Amino acid sequence: MSSIYIQEPPTNGKVLLYTSCGEIEIELWSKETPKACRNFIQLCLESYYDETIFHRIVPGFVVQGGDPTGTGEGGESIYGEPFKDEYHQRLRFSHRGLVAMASSESCDNASQFFFTLDRADELNGRHTLFGKVVGPTVFNMLRLADREIGENDRPLEPPRIIKTEILANPFDDIVPRETSSLATATASDEFVKQSKSKATKNFSLLSFGDEAEEDDEESTALSTVQKIKSSHDVLTDDPKLSAEPAVDDTNLHEEASNEGRESRDGNRKRRFVSSIDGTLADMNYREAKRKAKRDELKKESRELMREIRQAKKEKEEEERRKTMLQEEAEAREKEEGPLADFRRERNALISQAKSHKSEGREDKRAMLARFREKLAKTRLEREENANEKSRGDETDDWMGHSLVDEEKRIVLAKDAAVVNEDTFDIFDPRNPINMRRRGADKAAQKKKK
Repeated sequence: MSSIYIQEPPTNGKVLLYTSCGEIEIELWSKETPKACRNFIQLCLESYYDETIFHRIVPGFVVQGGDPTGTGEGGESIYGEPFKDEYHQRLRFSHRGLVAMASSESCDNASQFFFTLDRADELNGRHTLFGKVVGPTVFNMLRLADREIGENDRPLEPPRIIKTEILANPFDDIVPRETSSLATATASDEFVKQSKSKATKNFSLLSFGDEAEEDDEESTALSTVQKIKSSHDVLTDDPKLSAEPAVDDTNLHEEASNEGRESRDGNRKRRFVSSIDGTLADMNYREAKRKAKRDELKKESRELMREIRQAKKEKEEEERRKTMLQEEAEAREKEEGPLADFRRERNALISQAKSHKSEGREDKRAMLARFREKLAKTRLEREENANEKSRGDETDDWMGHSLVDEEKRIVLAKDAAVVNEDTFDIFDPRNPINMRRRGADKAAQKKKK
Protein backbone atom coordinates (compact mmCIF):
# COMPACT_ATOMS: atom_id res chain seq x y z
CA MET A 1 0.00 0.00 0.00
CA SER A 2 2.88 2.38 0.71
CA SER A 3 4.06 2.06 -2.90
CA ILE A 4 0.65 3.30 -4.07
CA TYR A 5 0.90 6.49 -2.01
CA ILE A 6 4.50 7.06 -3.16
CA GLN A 7 3.36 7.01 -6.80
CA GLU A 8 0.80 9.79 -6.19
CA PRO A 9 2.00 13.38 -6.83
CA PRO A 10 2.22 15.86 -3.93
CA THR A 11 -0.93 17.80 -3.03
CA ASN A 12 -1.37 21.59 -3.05
CA GLY A 13 -4.49 22.88 -1.29
CA LYS A 14 -6.69 21.73 1.60
CA VAL A 15 -10.41 21.96 2.40
CA LEU A 16 -12.26 20.96 5.59
CA LEU A 17 -15.87 19.74 5.39
CA TYR A 18 -18.00 19.86 8.54
CA THR A 19 -20.54 17.05 8.10
CA SER A 20 -23.16 15.44 10.30
CA CYS A 21 -20.74 12.51 10.76
CA GLY A 22 -17.74 14.65 11.72
CA GLU A 23 -14.98 16.59 10.01
CA ILE A 24 -13.54 15.43 6.66
CA GLU A 25 -10.18 16.88 5.61
CA ILE A 26 -9.49 16.88 1.87
CA GLU A 27 -6.15 17.57 0.17
CA LEU A 28 -6.28 18.69 -3.48
CA TRP A 29 -4.11 18.04 -6.55
CA SER A 30 -4.49 21.60 -7.85
CA LYS A 31 -1.52 21.36 -10.25
CA GLU A 32 -2.71 18.18 -11.92
CA THR A 33 -6.45 19.11 -12.07
CA PRO A 34 -6.65 22.94 -11.87
CA LYS A 35 -10.17 23.37 -13.26
CA ALA A 36 -11.82 20.90 -10.91
CA CYS A 37 -9.92 22.21 -7.86
CA ARG A 38 -10.69 25.87 -8.69
CA ASN A 39 -14.37 25.00 -9.12
CA PHE A 40 -14.48 23.07 -5.81
CA ILE A 41 -12.65 25.77 -3.79
CA GLN A 42 -14.73 28.67 -5.13
CA LEU A 43 -17.97 26.82 -4.46
CA CYS A 44 -16.77 26.21 -0.90
CA LEU A 45 -15.90 29.91 -0.51
CA GLU A 46 -19.39 30.83 -1.69
CA SER A 47 -20.95 28.42 0.87
CA TYR A 48 -22.51 26.57 -2.05
CA TYR A 49 -22.32 23.19 -0.31
CA ASP A 50 -23.68 24.37 3.06
CA GLU A 51 -26.69 22.34 4.26
CA THR A 52 -26.55 20.04 1.22
CA ILE A 53 -27.05 16.28 1.58
CA PHE A 54 -25.30 13.19 0.27
CA HIS A 55 -28.15 11.96 -1.92
CA ARG A 56 -26.55 8.73 -3.20
CA ILE A 57 -24.78 5.98 -1.26
CA VAL A 58 -23.55 2.71 -2.80
CA PRO A 59 -22.07 0.58 0.04
CA GLY A 60 -18.51 -0.48 -0.68
CA PHE A 61 -18.33 1.81 -3.72
CA VAL A 62 -19.09 5.58 -3.47
CA VAL A 63 -20.85 8.31 -1.45
CA GLN A 64 -22.12 11.14 -3.71
CA GLY A 65 -23.17 14.69 -2.83
CA GLY A 66 -22.73 18.34 -3.85
CA ASP A 67 -26.24 18.87 -5.30
CA PRO A 68 -28.07 21.81 -3.65
CA THR A 69 -31.43 20.39 -4.82
CA GLY A 70 -30.72 17.00 -3.22
CA THR A 71 -32.15 15.14 -6.23
CA GLY A 72 -28.94 14.22 -8.03
CA GLU A 73 -29.94 16.22 -11.11
CA GLY A 74 -28.97 19.75 -10.01
CA GLY A 75 -25.80 21.74 -9.47
CA GLU A 76 -23.75 24.12 -11.58
CA SER A 77 -20.08 25.00 -11.97
CA ILE A 78 -18.44 28.40 -11.53
CA TYR A 79 -17.78 28.56 -15.26
CA GLY A 80 -21.47 28.82 -16.13
CA GLU A 81 -21.39 25.54 -18.03
CA PRO A 82 -20.02 22.02 -17.52
CA PHE A 83 -16.23 21.85 -17.81
CA LYS A 84 -14.03 19.20 -19.37
CA ASP A 85 -12.55 16.15 -17.66
CA GLU A 86 -8.98 16.25 -16.38
CA TYR A 87 -6.95 13.04 -16.23
CA HIS A 88 -3.43 12.41 -14.94
CA GLN A 89 -1.39 9.24 -15.34
CA ARG A 90 -0.33 9.19 -11.66
CA LEU A 91 -3.86 9.66 -10.30
CA ARG A 92 -5.67 6.32 -10.14
CA PHE A 93 -8.67 5.00 -8.19
CA SER A 94 -6.44 2.58 -6.32
CA HIS A 95 -7.68 2.97 -2.72
CA ARG A 96 -10.50 4.38 -0.62
CA GLY A 97 -10.89 8.02 0.43
CA LEU A 98 -10.45 9.57 -3.04
CA VAL A 99 -12.52 12.60 -4.17
CA ALA A 100 -13.68 12.90 -7.79
CA MET A 101 -16.22 14.81 -9.90
CA ALA A 102 -19.56 13.09 -10.51
CA SER A 103 -20.90 13.28 -14.06
CA SER A 104 -23.43 11.37 -16.11
CA GLU A 105 -21.36 11.55 -19.27
CA SER A 106 -17.97 12.72 -20.51
CA CYS A 107 -17.04 16.40 -19.91
CA ASP A 108 -20.26 17.03 -17.93
CA ASN A 109 -18.74 18.21 -14.63
CA ALA A 110 -20.66 20.73 -12.50
CA SER A 111 -20.74 20.78 -8.68
CA GLN A 112 -21.44 17.17 -7.68
CA PHE A 113 -18.60 15.05 -6.30
CA PHE A 114 -18.18 11.67 -4.60
CA PHE A 115 -15.93 9.78 -2.16
CA THR A 116 -14.65 6.27 -2.92
CA LEU A 117 -15.18 3.62 -0.25
CA ASP A 118 -12.79 1.09 -1.82
CA ARG A 119 -10.58 0.47 -4.84
CA ALA A 120 -12.46 1.27 -8.08
CA ASP A 121 -10.36 0.57 -11.17
CA GLU A 122 -13.44 0.78 -13.42
CA LEU A 123 -13.60 4.57 -12.78
CA ASN A 124 -10.13 5.26 -14.23
CA GLY A 125 -10.38 7.42 -17.34
CA ARG A 126 -14.07 8.16 -16.73
CA HIS A 127 -14.13 10.67 -13.84
CA THR A 128 -11.86 13.55 -12.82
CA LEU A 129 -9.92 12.62 -9.67
CA PHE A 130 -8.87 15.83 -7.88
CA GLY A 131 -8.40 15.12 -4.13
CA LYS A 132 -8.13 12.63 -1.29
CA VAL A 133 -9.28 12.35 2.34
CA VAL A 134 -6.33 12.40 4.74
CA GLY A 135 -5.68 11.64 8.38
CA PRO A 136 -8.11 10.02 10.81
CA THR A 137 -10.99 11.90 9.16
CA VAL A 138 -11.21 8.98 6.72
CA PHE A 139 -13.16 7.16 9.45
CA ASN A 140 -15.75 9.97 9.44
CA MET A 141 -15.95 9.62 5.68
CA LEU A 142 -16.64 5.88 6.06
CA ARG A 143 -19.40 6.66 8.57
CA LEU A 144 -21.30 8.45 5.80
CA ALA A 145 -22.11 5.04 4.29
CA ASP A 146 -23.52 3.63 7.57
CA ARG A 147 -27.10 4.38 6.55
CA GLU A 148 -30.17 2.41 5.57
CA ILE A 149 -30.51 2.63 1.78
CA GLY A 150 -33.81 2.88 -0.05
CA GLU A 151 -34.66 2.85 -3.74
CA ASN A 152 -32.24 4.27 -6.33
CA ASP A 153 -29.33 4.16 -3.80
CA ARG A 154 -30.94 7.00 -1.83
CA PRO A 155 -30.43 6.91 1.97
CA LEU A 156 -33.53 7.10 4.15
CA GLU A 157 -31.72 9.48 6.53
CA PRO A 158 -29.11 11.17 4.31
CA PRO A 159 -26.02 12.73 5.94
CA ARG A 160 -25.35 16.37 5.16
CA ILE A 161 -22.62 18.98 4.86
CA ILE A 162 -23.00 21.62 7.58
CA LYS A 163 -20.39 24.04 6.24
CA THR A 164 -17.01 24.20 4.53
CA GLU A 165 -13.69 25.82 5.42
CA ILE A 166 -10.65 26.54 3.23
CA LEU A 167 -7.44 25.64 5.08
CA ALA A 168 -5.03 26.23 2.18
CA ASN A 169 -6.05 28.05 -1.01
CA PRO A 170 -3.62 27.59 -3.93
CA PHE A 171 -5.61 30.06 -6.10
CA ASP A 172 -5.08 33.63 -4.83
CA ASP A 173 -7.17 35.19 -7.60
CA ILE A 174 -10.49 33.56 -6.66
CA VAL A 175 -13.24 36.08 -5.85
CA PRO A 176 -16.60 34.77 -4.59
CA ARG A 177 -19.45 35.75 -6.87
CA GLU A 178 -21.90 36.65 -4.09
CA THR A 179 -21.25 37.60 -0.48
CA SER A 180 -23.54 37.10 2.49
CA SER A 181 -24.24 40.88 2.86
CA LEU A 182 -25.42 41.11 -0.73
CA ALA A 183 -27.71 38.13 -0.20
CA THR A 184 -29.15 39.77 2.96
CA ALA A 185 -29.77 43.06 1.10
CA THR A 186 -31.48 41.20 -1.74
CA ALA A 187 -33.68 39.34 0.73
CA SER A 188 -34.63 42.61 2.48
CA ASP A 189 -35.55 44.27 -0.85
CA GLU A 190 -37.75 41.34 -1.77
CA PHE A 191 -39.40 41.49 1.66
CA VAL A 192 -40.17 45.23 1.28
CA LYS A 193 -41.58 44.71 -2.22
CA GLN A 194 -43.82 41.92 -1.02
CA SER A 195 -45.02 44.04 1.94
CA LYS A 196 -45.91 46.96 -0.37
CA SER A 197 -47.81 44.83 -2.87
CA LYS A 198 -51.60 45.02 -2.72
CA ALA A 199 -53.33 42.14 -1.04
CA THR A 200 -55.74 40.07 -3.10
CA LYS A 201 -58.46 37.73 -1.99
CA ASN A 202 -58.32 34.12 -3.05
CA PHE A 203 -61.92 32.89 -3.01
CA SER A 204 -60.95 29.48 -4.40
CA LEU A 205 -59.84 28.45 -0.92
CA LEU A 206 -63.42 28.71 0.42
CA SER A 207 -66.13 26.12 -0.07
CA PHE A 208 -68.58 28.95 -0.92
CA GLY A 209 -66.07 30.93 -2.95
CA ASP A 210 -68.40 31.76 -5.88
CA GLU A 211 -71.07 33.36 -3.68
CA ALA A 212 -68.48 35.29 -1.66
CA GLU A 213 -66.88 36.60 -4.86
CA GLU A 214 -70.28 37.85 -6.19
CA ASP A 215 -71.09 39.60 -2.87
CA ASP A 216 -67.67 41.25 -2.87
CA GLU A 217 -68.16 42.52 -6.44
CA GLU A 218 -71.61 43.98 -5.58
CA SER A 219 -70.32 45.76 -2.49
CA THR A 220 -67.43 47.18 -4.49
CA ALA A 221 -69.79 48.49 -7.21
CA LEU A 222 -72.16 50.11 -4.69
CA SER A 223 -69.28 51.75 -2.87
CA THR A 224 -68.06 53.30 -6.13
CA VAL A 225 -71.52 54.46 -7.38
CA GLN A 226 -73.21 55.65 -4.20
CA LYS A 227 -71.59 57.94 -1.75
CA ILE A 228 -72.91 58.15 1.75
CA LYS A 229 -74.34 61.63 2.49
CA SER A 230 -74.49 63.33 5.86
CA SER A 231 -77.36 65.32 7.38
CA HIS A 232 -75.66 68.54 6.32
CA ASP A 233 -76.03 67.52 2.69
CA VAL A 234 -79.63 66.32 3.02
CA LEU A 235 -81.14 69.09 5.17
CA THR A 236 -80.19 72.09 3.11
CA ASP A 237 -83.15 74.18 4.42
CA ASP A 238 -82.01 74.00 8.04
CA PRO A 239 -79.89 77.06 8.79
CA LYS A 240 -78.26 75.30 11.69
CA LEU A 241 -76.89 72.60 9.44
CA SER A 242 -74.59 73.98 6.76
CA ALA A 243 -73.04 71.91 4.02
CA GLU A 244 -69.98 74.10 4.04
CA PRO A 245 -67.32 72.81 6.42
CA ALA A 246 -66.29 75.17 9.17
CA VAL A 247 -62.66 74.15 8.83
CA ASP A 248 -60.85 73.17 5.63
CA ASP A 249 -60.02 69.51 6.29
CA THR A 250 -58.03 68.91 3.09
CA ASN A 251 -54.72 69.56 4.77
CA LEU A 252 -55.88 67.62 7.81
CA HIS A 253 -56.61 64.59 5.64
CA GLU A 254 -53.27 64.91 3.90
CA GLU A 255 -51.45 65.21 7.21
CA ALA A 256 -53.38 62.29 8.63
CA SER A 257 -52.65 60.20 5.56
CA ASN A 258 -48.99 61.14 5.75
CA GLU A 259 -48.88 60.28 9.43
CA GLY A 260 -50.66 57.00 8.77
CA ARG A 261 -48.27 56.22 5.93
CA GLU A 262 -45.28 57.04 8.11
CA SER A 263 -46.67 54.92 10.95
CA ARG A 264 -47.31 52.05 8.56
CA ASP A 265 -43.81 52.38 7.10
CA GLY A 266 -42.40 52.53 10.61
CA ASN A 267 -44.33 49.44 11.65
CA ARG A 268 -43.26 47.70 8.50
CA LYS A 269 -39.64 48.61 9.13
CA ARG A 270 -39.91 47.49 12.73
CA ARG A 271 -41.45 44.22 11.61
CA PHE A 272 -38.69 43.80 9.05
CA VAL A 273 -35.97 44.61 11.61
CA SER A 274 -37.59 42.27 14.12
CA SER A 275 -37.74 39.56 11.45
CA ILE A 276 -34.07 40.15 10.62
CA ASP A 277 -33.21 40.01 14.33
CA GLY A 278 -35.24 36.85 14.68
CA THR A 279 -33.46 35.39 11.65
CA LEU A 280 -30.08 36.29 13.11
CA ALA A 281 -31.07 34.85 16.48
CA ASP A 282 -32.27 31.72 14.72
CA MET A 283 -29.00 31.54 12.79
CA ASN A 284 -27.01 31.96 16.01
CA TYR A 285 -29.10 29.26 17.65
CA ARG A 286 -28.59 26.92 14.70
CA GLU A 287 -24.86 27.69 14.67
CA ALA A 288 -24.65 26.97 18.40
CA LYS A 289 -26.60 23.78 17.86
CA ARG A 290 -24.28 22.77 15.02
CA LYS A 291 -21.26 23.53 17.16
CA ALA A 292 -22.65 21.40 20.00
CA LYS A 293 -23.38 18.64 17.52
CA ARG A 294 -19.90 18.98 16.07
CA ASP A 295 -18.35 18.81 19.55
CA GLU A 296 -20.45 15.77 20.30
CA LEU A 297 -19.30 14.10 17.08
CA LYS A 298 -15.68 14.91 17.92
CA LYS A 299 -16.16 13.38 21.34
CA GLU A 300 -17.72 10.29 19.79
CA SER A 301 -14.83 10.08 17.33
CA ARG A 302 -12.30 10.28 20.16
CA GLU A 303 -14.20 7.64 22.10
CA LEU A 304 -14.31 5.44 19.01
CA MET A 305 -10.56 5.81 18.46
CA ARG A 306 -9.96 5.01 22.13
CA GLU A 307 -12.15 1.92 21.89
CA ILE A 308 -10.33 0.83 18.73
CA ARG A 309 -6.94 1.19 20.45
CA GLN A 310 -8.22 -0.65 23.53
CA ALA A 311 -9.65 -3.45 21.38
CA LYS A 312 -6.35 -3.71 19.51
CA LYS A 313 -4.43 -3.87 22.77
CA GLU A 314 -6.76 -6.53 24.17
CA LYS A 315 -6.41 -8.52 20.97
CA GLU A 316 -2.62 -8.41 21.21
CA GLU A 317 -2.80 -9.49 24.87
CA GLU A 318 -5.12 -12.34 23.92
CA GLU A 319 -2.80 -13.49 21.15
CA ARG A 320 0.20 -13.31 23.52
CA ARG A 321 -1.67 -15.32 26.14
CA LYS A 322 -2.68 -17.94 23.56
CA THR A 323 0.94 -18.22 22.43
CA MET A 324 2.13 -18.74 26.00
CA LEU A 325 -0.54 -21.36 26.64
CA GLN A 326 0.41 -23.14 23.44
CA GLU A 327 4.09 -23.16 24.38
CA GLU A 328 3.27 -24.48 27.86
CA ALA A 329 1.10 -27.19 26.34
CA GLU A 330 3.88 -28.21 23.96
CA ALA A 331 6.39 -28.31 26.84
CA ARG A 332 3.96 -30.34 28.96
CA GLU A 333 3.39 -32.72 26.07
CA LYS A 334 7.13 -33.20 25.71
CA GLU A 335 7.46 -33.92 29.43
CA GLU A 336 4.46 -36.27 29.61
CA GLY A 337 4.82 -37.95 26.22
CA PRO A 338 6.04 -41.51 25.45
CA LEU A 339 9.67 -40.31 25.46
CA ALA A 340 9.37 -38.48 28.77
CA ASP A 341 11.40 -41.10 30.72
CA PHE A 342 14.07 -41.15 28.06
CA ARG A 343 14.39 -37.35 28.10
CA ARG A 344 14.61 -37.22 31.90
CA GLU A 345 17.33 -39.91 32.01
CA ARG A 346 19.19 -38.23 29.17
CA ASN A 347 19.11 -34.83 30.88
CA ALA A 348 20.28 -36.44 34.16
CA LEU A 349 23.19 -38.18 32.42
CA ILE A 350 24.21 -35.01 30.61
CA SER A 351 24.24 -33.00 33.85
CA GLN A 352 26.18 -35.78 35.64
CA ALA A 353 28.74 -36.01 32.85
CA LYS A 354 29.24 -32.27 32.95
CA SER A 355 29.81 -32.35 36.72
CA HIS A 356 32.25 -35.31 36.47
CA LYS A 357 34.10 -33.66 33.64
CA SER A 358 34.62 -30.49 35.60
CA GLU A 359 35.64 -32.45 38.72
CA GLY A 360 38.07 -34.68 36.74
CA ARG A 361 39.67 -31.65 35.13
CA GLU A 362 40.23 -30.08 38.54
CA ASP A 363 41.67 -33.36 39.96
CA LYS A 364 44.13 -33.69 37.07
CA ARG A 365 45.29 -30.14 37.52
CA ALA A 366 45.90 -30.74 41.24
CA MET A 367 47.79 -33.99 40.54
CA LEU A 368 50.01 -32.27 37.96
CA ALA A 369 50.80 -29.51 40.39
CA ARG A 370 51.72 -32.02 43.12
CA PHE A 371 53.93 -34.00 40.67
CA ARG A 372 55.80 -30.90 39.59
CA GLU A 373 56.35 -29.89 43.18
CA LYS A 374 57.67 -33.35 44.11
CA LEU A 375 59.94 -33.50 41.03
CA ALA A 376 61.49 -30.15 41.86
CA LYS A 377 62.02 -31.24 45.47
CA THR A 378 63.73 -34.51 44.38
CA ARG A 379 66.11 -32.73 41.99
CA LEU A 380 67.00 -30.25 44.69
CA GLU A 381 67.86 -33.08 47.14
CA ARG A 382 69.98 -34.87 44.51
CA GLU A 383 72.02 -31.77 43.88
CA GLU A 384 72.61 -31.38 47.60
CA ASN A 385 73.64 -35.01 48.04
CA ALA A 386 75.46 -35.63 44.78
CA ASN A 387 78.23 -37.79 46.40
CA GLU A 388 75.86 -39.60 48.78
CA LYS A 389 73.18 -42.09 48.25
CA SER A 390 69.79 -40.66 47.80
CA ARG A 391 67.72 -40.66 50.96
CA GLY A 392 64.46 -40.96 49.15
CA ASP A 393 62.36 -44.01 48.62
CA GLU A 394 63.32 -46.50 45.99
CA THR A 395 60.10 -45.79 44.24
CA ASP A 396 61.13 -42.18 43.87
CA ASP A 397 64.72 -42.91 42.67
CA TRP A 398 63.70 -42.67 39.03
CA MET A 399 62.71 -39.12 39.54
CA GLY A 400 66.36 -38.17 39.99
CA HIS A 401 67.45 -39.63 36.65
CA SER A 402 68.16 -37.46 33.66
CA LEU A 403 67.20 -38.07 30.08
CA VAL A 404 70.25 -38.44 27.75
CA ASP A 405 70.15 -38.59 23.95
CA GLU A 406 72.31 -41.52 22.82
CA GLU A 407 72.84 -40.09 19.37
CA LYS A 408 74.38 -36.96 20.79
CA ARG A 409 76.68 -38.77 23.21
CA ILE A 410 80.49 -38.53 22.58
CA VAL A 411 81.96 -41.92 21.44
CA LEU A 412 85.72 -42.55 21.91
CA ALA A 413 87.88 -43.97 19.02
CA LYS A 414 88.14 -47.75 18.84
CA ASP A 415 91.29 -49.76 18.00
CA ALA A 416 90.93 -51.56 14.69
CA ALA A 417 93.19 -54.42 15.75
CA VAL A 418 90.92 -55.38 18.64
CA VAL A 419 88.42 -57.98 17.57
CA ASN A 420 85.49 -58.93 19.66
CA GLU A 421 82.04 -60.27 19.16
CA ASP A 422 80.60 -56.83 18.71
CA THR A 423 82.91 -56.02 15.77
CA PHE A 424 81.60 -56.46 12.23
CA ASP A 425 83.47 -56.38 8.91
CA ILE A 426 82.64 -53.62 6.59
CA PHE A 427 82.54 -54.62 2.93
CA ASP A 428 82.60 -51.74 0.54
CA PRO A 429 82.24 -52.74 -3.13
CA ARG A 430 83.79 -49.48 -4.23
CA ASN A 431 87.03 -50.30 -2.44
CA PRO A 432 89.81 -51.12 -5.10
CA ILE A 433 91.06 -54.04 -3.02
CA ASN A 434 87.67 -55.58 -2.98
CA MET A 435 87.28 -54.96 -6.70
CA ARG A 436 90.52 -56.82 -7.50
CA ARG A 437 89.46 -59.63 -5.25
CA ARG A 438 86.17 -59.99 -7.07
CA GLY A 439 87.97 -60.02 -10.43
CA ALA A 440 90.38 -62.85 -9.33
CA ASP A 441 87.45 -64.89 -8.11
CA LYS A 442 85.69 -64.56 -11.46
CA ALA A 443 88.83 -65.61 -13.40
CA ALA A 444 89.26 -68.69 -11.23
CA GLN A 445 85.69 -69.71 -11.81
CA LYS A 446 86.15 -69.48 -15.60
CA LYS A 447 89.20 -71.71 -15.55
CA LYS A 448 87.33 -74.32 -13.64
CA LYS A 449 84.65 -74.33 -16.27
